[in-house]
Amino acid sequence: MNDTPGWASPGSAPSDGREPGASAPADRPVPAGPAEQPTDQPGTDPQGSGSKWSKEQPPPGQWSAPTGAPAPGQAPPPPPPGPGWGGQPPGGGYGGYGGPGVPGPGGHGGPGGYGPPGGYGPPGGYRPPGGYGAWGGGWGGPPPAAKPGVIPLRPLGVGEILDGAVSTMRTYWRTVLGISLTVAVVTQVAVILLQGLVLNDTETTDALNDPSASLSEVSRAAGEVMLSSGAVLLISLVGTIIATALLTTVTSRAVLGRSVTTGEAWRDARPQVIKLFGLIVLMGLIAVGILLVGALPGIVVAIAGGPGGAIAALLIVGILAGAVVTLWLMIRFSLASPALMLEKQSITKSLGRSAKLVRGSWWRVFGIQILATIIANIVSSIAVIPFAVGAAFLSGDGFTGFLESSNAGVGWTFLIVSGIGSVIGSMLTFPINAGVTVLLYIDQRIRREALDLELARAAGVENYGTSTPGTVPGS
Repeated sequence: MNDTPGWASPGSAPSDGREPGASAPADRPVPAGPAEQPTDQPGTDPQGSGSKWSKEQPPPGQWSAPTGAPAPGQAPPPPPPGPGWGGQPPGGGYGGYGGPGVPGPGGHGGPGGYGPPGGYGPPGGYRPPGGYGAWGGGWGGPPPAAKPGVIPLRPLGVGEILDGAVSTMRTYWRTVLGISLTVAVVTQVAVILLQGLVLNDTETTDALNDPSASLSEVSRAAGEVMLSSGAVLLISLVGTIIATALLTTVTSRAVLGRSVTTGEAWRDARPQVIKLFGLIVLMGLIAVGILLVGALPGIVVAIAGGPGGAIAALLIVGILAGAVVTLWLMIRFSLASPALMLEKQSITKSLGRSAKLVRGSWWRVFGIQILATIIANIVSSIAVIPFAVGAAFLSGDGFTGFLESSNAGVGWTFLIVSGIGSVIGSMLTFPINAGVTVLLYIDQRIRREALDLELARAAGVENYGTSTPGTVPGS
C-alpha cells in the first residue's frame, strides 16, 4: 500500500476510500456475491437460478447489497470523510478506479474517474478517496503568518505599512492621540505667542514691501524675518522630535500587540531624545552644506564679477545637483531615527544602520516615504485650510486678508483660530509619519535580518518559524 495519506494502491482497498464492507452508492446497485445475499431474498442461489454468475467472485466485504446494510458480522461503515484531501466533498460525484464515474447528488460521473464538480480522479489511474475538494476547500495554500499586533510578522507590502500606522492610531488611540495632542498644543501655543508678541512687527513688513527703502533697512528687515522664521522652525522641530520619539516607542510595542502608556513611552524614549535632536540637526546641516557646495561655483563667479547669465546658470545647475544629492542622502538616512530610538545607537551608528537597511531598496523606501508624506499633507490640509479661511473672515480681513496674511501683521483672532486647525492637523499627521517610518524600518529588518523571529519570541508566539510562512504580498 502506498503510505501517502489519501491514496491507496490497486486491490488493497476500495478506490473511493471506504473501508471494506462499506456500501456503494444507493443509486448505482451492484450484484451481491454468494457471501452477501440481499436480505429480502433469503436462500436464493445465484448460480443455480440461471443468472450466469461467474465462479470467481470478489473477496467478501468488497461488495454490499444495494440497500447499503452491512452483512452479518461486519461493522457498520464509518461516516463519510469531509471535503479536501482524503474526503468526498458534499454534493458532487466522483469516478472509481479506472472506470466510469459514479454519479452523486449535484454531480455526474465521467469516464476514467472524472466526477466534477465535487471532485475527480485521474483518468484510468489513482485518485485520492473522495477526490479533491471543491474550489475554496481542501488545500488552501500555506498558513498565514502570525499577527500578534498591527502587522503580520513577514515582509510587508505598501498597503500593510500604511494600514499598520493607521491601525496603531486606531487601536491605541488614547496614547497616540494623547501624545500627539499634547505636543501639538504646546508647540502651537509657543508659535502663536512668538508670532503675536515678537514677530508681528509691521515696521519690518513695511520695509520689505517699500520699494524706496534703503539697502540697510531691507537687510535689517530680512535678517529679522530669517531670525523669526528660524525660531518658529526650531519650536516646530523640537515638537516633531518629541512626538517622533514617543510614537516610535508606541508603534514598536503595537507590533507585538502590547499597549503602552504615555509615561512608559516617555521613560523609554527620554535617554535618546537628545541624541535624536542632534541627529535631526546634523541631517539638516548636511542638507544645507550640500546645497551651498552646489551653489558655490555661481557664488564664486558672482564675486569675481562675471556675467549675469553665467551666474544664474551656475546657480540653477549647482542647486539642482545639490538638491538631487540631498534627496538621495535624506532617503538613505531616513531610517536612522527608529534605529537610534529602538536599538539605542549613537548618532553616527544610526546613520550607518539606516544606510545599510536602505541599500538596494532606495526606490522602494523613497516611494513609501513620498506616499506617506502626501497622505499626511492631505490630511493636514483638510484640517488646516477650513480653520485658516474661517480665521480670515473672523478677523475682519476677509479672503484678501487670508491671502496676504503672510505679508502683513495679523491679529490674535487669526492666530488663535488658525492655530486650532494646525493643532488638529498635527495631531493626525504625527502618528502617520512616525508610524510609517517605524514600520518601514521593521519591514527592512525582517527582509534582511529575519527580525520576525525575534518579534515572534518577544510576542510569545509558539512554534513560530517551524512551518511555511504566509505568502508575501507584492510590494
